Order: sequence, then C-alpha cells, then structure tokens
Amino acid sequence: MTLSDLSVKRPVFAAVLAILLVLVGIVGFFSLPVREYPDTEPPIVSVQTTYTGAAANVVETRITQVLENALAGIEGIETISSRSRDGQSEVTIEFAPGRTVDAAANDVRDRVGGVGEDLPEEALAPEVRKVDADASPILFLVISRPGWSRLQLSDYVDRNLVDRFSALDGVARVFVGGEARPAMRIWMQPQRLAALGLTPADVEGALRAQNVELPAGRIEAPDRNATIRVERPFVTPGEFRALVIARGDDGYLVRLGDVARVEVEAENPYAAFRLNGGSALGMGIVRQSGANTLAVAEAAKALAEEIRPDLPTGMTMTVGSDESLFISRAIDGVWITLAEAALLVVFVIYLFLGSLRATIIPAVTVPICLLATFAVLWMLGFSVNLLTLLALVLAIGLVVDDAIVVLENVYHRIEAGEPPLAAAVNGTRQVAFAVISTTIVVCAVFVPVMFLAGQTGLLFRELAAAMIAAVAFSGFIALSLAPMLCSKLLRKEERGRLARAVDDRFRRIEAGYGRLLDRVIARPLVPMLAIVGFLAGAGWLFTTLDNELAPAEDVGIIQANLSAPEGTSFAAMDRYMLDLQKPMLDLLEQGTVRSMIQRTPGGFGPSDDFNTGAFVIFLKPWDERSETTQDVAAQVNRIFAQSAALRGNASPRNSLSRGRGQPLNFVIAGNSYEDLARARDRILAAAADNPGIINLDADYKETKPQLRIAVDTARAGDLGVAVSDVSAALQSLMGSRRVTTYVDRGEEYRVIVQAEAADRAAPEALAAIQVRSQSGALVPLANLVTVSEFAGARDLGRFNKLRAITLSGALAPGYTMGEALEFLENAASEAEEVQAIGYRGESQAFKETGGSIVLIFLLTIVLVYLVLAAQFESFVHPLTIITTVPLAVAGGVIGLAIMGQTLNLYSQIGIVMLVGLAAKNGILIVEFANQLCDEGMEIVAATRAAATRRLRPILMTSIATVAGAIPLVLASGAGAAARTAIGVVIVFGVALATLITLVLIPIIYARLARYTSSPLTVSRALDDQLQAAVQRPGNGQPSA
Repeated sequence: MTLSDLSVKRPVFAAVLAILLVLVGIVGFFSLPVREYPDTEPPIVSVQTTYTGAAANVVETRITQVLENALAGIEGIETISSRSRDGQSEVTIEFAPGRTVDAAANDVRDRVGGVGEDLPEEALAPEVRKVDADASPILFLVISRPGWSRLQLSDYVDRNLVDRFSALDGVARVFVGGEARPAMRIWMQPQRLAALGLTPADVEGALRAQNVELPAGRIEAPDRNATIRVERPFVTPGEFRALVIARGDDGYLVRLGDVARVEVEAENPYAAFRLNGGSALGMGIVRQSGANTLAVAEAAKALAEEIRPDLPTGMTMTVGSDESLFISRAIDGVWITLAEAALLVVFVIYLFLGSLRATIIPAVTVPICLLATFAVLWMLGFSVNLLTLLALVLAIGLVVDDAIVVLENVYHRIEAGEPPLAAAVNGTRQVAFAVISTTIVVCAVFVPVMFLAGQTGLLFRELAAAMIAAVAFSGFIALSLAPMLCSKLLRKEERGRLARAVDDRFRRIEAGYGRLLDRVIARPLVPMLAIVGFLAGAGWLFTTLDNELAPAEDVGIIQANLSAPEGTSFAAMDRYMLDLQKPMLDLLEQGTVRSMIQRTPGGFGPSDDFNTGAFVIFLKPWDERSETTQDVAAQVNRIFAQSAALRGNASPRNSLSRGRGQPLNFVIAGNSYEDLARARDRILAAAADNPGIINLDADYKETKPQLRIAVDTARAGDLGVAVSDVSAALQSLMGSRRVTTYVDRGEEYRVIVQAEAADRAAPEALAAIQVRSQSGALVPLANLVTVSEFAGARDLGRFNKLRAITLSGALAPGYTMGEALEFLENAASEAEEVQAIGYRGESQAFKETGGSIVLIFLLTIVLVYLVLAAQFESFVHPLTIITTVPLAVAGGVIGLAIMGQTLNLYSQIGIVMLVGLAAKNGILIVEFANQLCDEGMEIVAATRAAATRRLRPILMTSIATVAGAIPLVLASGAGAAARTAIGVVIVFGVALATLITLVLIPIIYARLARYTSSPLTVSRALDDQLQAAVQRPGNGQPSA
C-alpha cells in the first residue's frame, strides 16, 4: 500500500503526521539562534606583545619571529600574519574552518608559554586573544558627563563598566576610545638630576626599592597568629614627592620632588574620542572570532539599559554606532518578504484554480513545510540567518509545486466525473513518480553544497540544508496530506466567473500550444537555431558581467580611515582631524547621519605612532532617510579630497570582510623589505594609472623620521659605561618607562617615569642626559654617542613567515573586486622580487568563496543526471531533461545583465538552484509521455499529448515559483541588494527556461525516445518469463 493510498483511507493518521511536524517545527523555531550569516569565520587567535621603546625592526627580530617560529608547528593553521610596530608586536593565526576557537587558543597559549624565556625581559607578557588583532568593535557605547575630566571619566569606566561588559558571552575585549587611565607620572628634569649628581637609573632604583609591599612573616602567640604587613607608604603625588632617592655628603636628603614634577595624569595622554564633535569616552565592544554579532550586541545593549539607572547624576550612556542594527533590520525584511511571497503564491494558485476549497490544499503545505524545516535546522545545530531565510523564501514557490501537481491531476479527474475518493487515489498514483522524481532532483541539487570544504561550504551549508528539508517535506506532504485533503475538500461544482474565464483561456492556450508542437516536432531546425542563438547571446552577456563578493548593501554604517605624513605628532594630527570634523558635522544637519564618532589615533590600542585617525558614521534608520550609505560615503570622500594634510577613504562596512576597513587588501611577500619595496613602487605606479582603484597605499613606508644613536663602544668601555646603561637612560627620559605600581582605592595603577615635554622636544636634549661611569662620575651622553637622522619604516608586516607588504585601497563605483585583484595579481607576477601573494579581509573572503561555485555547478549537473538515470532506468531520458539546465542558467544571466546586477555570492546561489528548478518541468513531460508510450501510444502522439496535458501544472508551478521570488526583486531597505540579486536570477531563469522548455523537451524527446525503453520494460519481461515458467508443464508446485 502506497503512502497516498494509506492517507486517503486513514485521514486522521495523515492529519496527525502533519500536526506532529508543525509541533516539532514550533519547538525548533523558538530554539534557533538568530545571526546575520552562518558561522563561517575561521577560528582566529592573536598574540599581542608590548615592548615599550623598542624600534619596529628590533620588535620583529626579538619578538615576532620568535613567536612565529614557536607557533608554526600547531596543527590546522591556514595562515600566520604579523605586524611589528614601534613598541608592539601582533601575530594573528587563522586556523582551518571547523576547529573550535577555544582549542586553537589553548594550543597557542601552550606554545607562547614555552618561548617566554626567549623574549626580552623588558617586554610585557604576550596576551593571547580569541580575535583578529585588526578586528574592529561591533558596537560603540559613548559615555559622557559634564564637569568631569577625562581622567575621572576613564577611572569610573575602568572601575565600574569595562569588566561587566568584558564578562558578556562572546566579547573578546572592550576597547575604550579616548581612555585616560590614571597613572603616577614622574616628569624628570635632566638638568636638576645632573646638578645633584644623579642619573635616571638612581631614581628608578629608589622607586623600586622603596615603593614595595613584601611579605613580613607573622607573629605566633600561644593563642593566636597575626600576619605582619608592611604598608606601601606611597599613594598620593605628595607622598611620591617626599620619596628619598639619595643622601648628600652633608646629610641632605634628596627627594623625588627635587628632581621631578609628580602628578596623577593619563597613562596614555595621546588619545582623543569625540561623538558629534563633543569630547567623550567610547566603549567599543569587540566580539570573539565566530561569535554571534546580533547576540553580543543585544546582550551589551541590554546590560547598558540595566546599568543606566545606577550611573552618577548627569552621566549619559548612548549608542554611538551599532553594526547589529543592519542585521536585525535585514532579517526583519526577509520575514516580511517571506509573508509577501506566501500570500502571492496562494493568490496565484487561486487565480488558476478559481476555487477556494482547492486553494486551501497547496496553501496549507507552506506553513507545515517551513515549520518542519526549522525543526531540521535546530537538530543540525544551525541558525536563523539571512541565507536560511532566503532559502525559505525561495522554497515557498517550490513547496507548493508538488501539491499543485497532485491537486491539478485529482481536480482534472473529478472534473471528468470520477468520485473524489477514487480520483484522490488514482490521480495521486498517476503523478506519484513525477512528484518523487522532482523532489529527489531538487534535493540532489543541494547535496554537493553540503560537502563543500572551506568558507564556501560553511556559508552555503545551512542554505542547502534548509532547501533540502523544505523540498523533502513538500514531497512528503504532497503524497500524504494533499491526497487526503483532496478527497475531503474537492467536489465537482459549477465554476465561478473568474475560474471559467481562466479555464477558457487555458483551453485556448493548450490548443494553440498543441498546434505549435505539431509544427516544431515536424520541423525542428528553426526553433533549435533560435535556442542556440539564445544560449550564445547569454554566453556573451556572461563575459560582460562584473564579478564581486557580495552586492553593495545600504548597511547604514561607514568606516573611514585617514593618515597624515609619517612622524606627525599627536597634537598636529588631532588638529587636522578637528579641521576635517567641521565640514563632516554639517552632514548631521542634513538629516541622514544619526551620529559621528571621531578617534585620534585611528588604532584600537596604545601606539607610538599618531599619524592616523578614524571616523565611524552611523546613519539614521532606512525609513527615515532617502540617501543610501554609498551616497553618504561619496559625500564624505569629497570632503576628504579637500584636505591637504590627510589622505583617506570612507567605505561602507561589509559583513564578509572580517572586520578590516578597506575592501582591497593584497599581500606581496618575499625575503627582504628592500626588494619588496621596489616591487611595491612598480605596482603602485601601475595602479595609479588604473581609475578603478582608489587610494591604493602600502603599509610599509620608509618615511618615518628616526634618530640613529651609535655608541662609541671603545670610549664607553674606557669610561666603564655599559651600552645597556645608555639604553636604559634613553628609555627612561625619552620613552615612557613603567617602573613600579601604586594602589588607589583597591585598584593598581602604574608609576611611569619620563622627561618633561620640553626636555625631549629636540635632538639637542640628548646632551643633557647623564650616565654613571664605573668610578661613579657622571658622563654626558653626548661624549659617548653620535646621532644621525634617517627615515625608516614604522610597520613591518609578515605573511606565512615571509616578510610582506600589504597594499590596501578602495574600489571606484562600477569597478569590481575581481577586476581589481586580477590587475594586482598580474602586476605582482611581473615583479621577480615577489615570492608569494596573499589576501586579507574582504579580498580573502572573495577569493575563498568565488572559485568553488563552478565546482558546485558541475557536480550538481552530474548528480542530477545520475539521479534521473536511476529513476528513469535510462541514460537517454535524463539527457532530454538536463538540456533545460543551460536554458535556465542563460535566463538567469540575461536577467542579471538586464537588471544591471553582478555575478556575486547570491546570484551564484540562484544559478545553482536553477539546475533543480529547470529539471522539474522536463520531468513532468517526460514521465507522462513514458506512461502514454507504455499504454501503446506512438512516440510523437504521446509527446504531444503529455506536453499539452502537463502544460497547466507546469505553468502553475513556474508562475508560483516566480511569484514567490518577485518580492525579492522588489525588496528595499536593509539587506535588499542580496535579496534582489538572488530574486532576479530565479525570476528570469525560471520564466525564460519554462517558455523554451515547453518547446525544446518535446522536440528532443520525440527524437531520442526511440533509443530507449520504459523504466518498467525489464520488470515486465521478467514477470512474463516467470509466468511462462510457472505455466510450463512440470513446473507446478511440488507435492507435499
């Protein structure tokens, strides 16, 4: 007994099955997490090490290379990239997808711990974080209070807020923009030190010796024990000023206040953060690698709401920028599109059938299949995201197809006078093979996607699972619930006026179609030439399509990075940013921009370089503005172009760019920076002539002003001065040396020594520095060293253990990522100094995702062909059906060209889907033609009869699929570009393929069917032979 027979005979059983699917689906739906994309990010771990005062080349050799060599042996590493700056080393390790970030971080910690002794003593312990070193915050919470200094505000934020937000699940770190963490600043005065016969080392030694808190044992009395504790006597600036650093010959005590100015000041005074032009503090929430942006941002905003009532009077905490807003709005937009598609599909069905009773049957399948799909996603550990929701929108048109095929056939039999029960059983049996066949084929289309490796596989896997589940459930419902509902709801009844009009029009179309088939089957040359011309035209259009990772979205958030000449001071850079901010603030008054954050310098941590700045521009919600993100970015870039001092580019945030600002990130690697610099200059010169690449710049520039201090070792040895003493004296006065700590209200802060600003403003200041010789006499530094000026690089990058230079830039409107990378690859291939190339950020995601779509497409066609061959028991019939695939793809390509779309991630998904959608129509015609041939009808007559009889369900299913995709094409607001890209491919591909398929399939079937036989031929021959063997004399049943 078949499933359909069982369902008609036991209607309650069929209803219970459907209700169970709904119940499990509801549980799954409420248990699914919501995020923007599937979790495709590879596990990324970074190691950051601070070595204050060290030059970039010293950091590279002493720290970065040591760490890289230790980390290189960890299993599953995809790439190791690093950056060595003055005073700081950053190593970023990207692991293969599928590895958990926690396990990767533990491996990294083990290796870093093993090389701790090989690192310089002065370097701080390396910090291991589960995030890309270049990752930017997803959310800025801006804190301000009138009347409080930056020092007070920073102290409050650090004590009361940072730790609470850092503890949230998925938060990697909290970056405080404009932070002024308190520190005891000891501003030493070299002239006074020299006058009193002291050196910076004496001051440091006194601080380390006296500002200590050591265990002092305990008193053990017979009855009780008491711990002895020596209190630190130094907490306030006054107490530090009184600290004795030396004793004169006459017994005079030299105190710290005699040789230095002591005050509580910012540990890092070189940071500015402004919201809409007003000074404030910004807490940037940086999510962990692979964490859910939406969940982390929602948790942070919920915590902010919880904290807000407890803030000091007058203090405000507002959202400065929020990347999750686009995600939530885009997902809301897809839900609306889902509802529109469902209503449109149901309306199309009603229009065709003209009966409310009949419309209910396919309409009921939509919510059941979608809810059941949520259950499958939940069981597989997937999420509700833009891709799975897009899959469900597209599935709406598909899930009704099987029900329509069953319904239309049963309805036709009832119209012919058959009783509803019999019509439900016989009608479903007649099309059951076609329903199963089309269901398996559409599912087979997405199977290769499930097994793809890398980022592409992770990205498409959830979409494929959603499509397979929805289509599989639609086939199940079409053969269980649909026949039962047909037997209960359908009756032979008088059609309404609309239904009669539609039916009459269809009859005329069927008659005209039959006459057309007679002509094209008899004379196929002209239509075949027309189809070849259609395919050739589509092929030519394909070569003209631009290629990019994802269409430009109206994301509502713009990131702008600016730079000034190397060596620019913090004061000068902040002044440049303030000058640029004035025209930028005019954008606020125009009504499109909600808020604007300005940071100087532009990095996310303390730095010895101040020549960078950044703007984050947060736009108003989509329904409150008419300008797109791209329009505002263009305005911002025009403002930037007017600045003589700064160079930069503003670009919309991209979800797939892995947190990096510029879309174009191309890496050239080789043995030495000198060789790479020559290759860099040639590539930059070539790019300057390419109008499609904007502001291409390199991270390696030999332009940072530096002083080279050469110690006369012979003279120093003669005087008994060690080179380390010279370095320590320079670091203490010219750098910012952390000597010890002090405790204030339970928090530990640093004590930092440095010369007064006036005593380190010019190279001549070095003459005032004194070092102590072996005899105890003071020796001026000028007697031991020679000073020369030169220009060097501030930033030394490495890629997979090779020295590397990264070229970053933006793309001109209309110029795609694919074209830009191809241009740079060709330029790099001509440079013999370049040993390897690589990609970062959005460029890396583009290269990883783009290549494998061709493999998916070819695998899909092969798999569909083999599935069809197994079902039809023939290698010929699948050829007939598979010929529709190029037509569908050609239709999709023509749609992209007409609508001005590009070949991107979403349009490629649509093209893969077209393989299954195109095969459906061919299956319906070929399967029914085979049935008629089995009944003895001649091939041409069977072809004509099958095509005309299946015309109505083919048109109904195709129009339903197109109707389901139309809301995607007409989408607007957040995430609209992605929905439009996939919608255009489906609408044009299905529409054009259906029209041509109705002509092409009959022509090919009529020519090829004679070369194969029915799927049941072998079974019938076997039955005949077995029957003959039974009837032959002597072959009866054996006697007992």
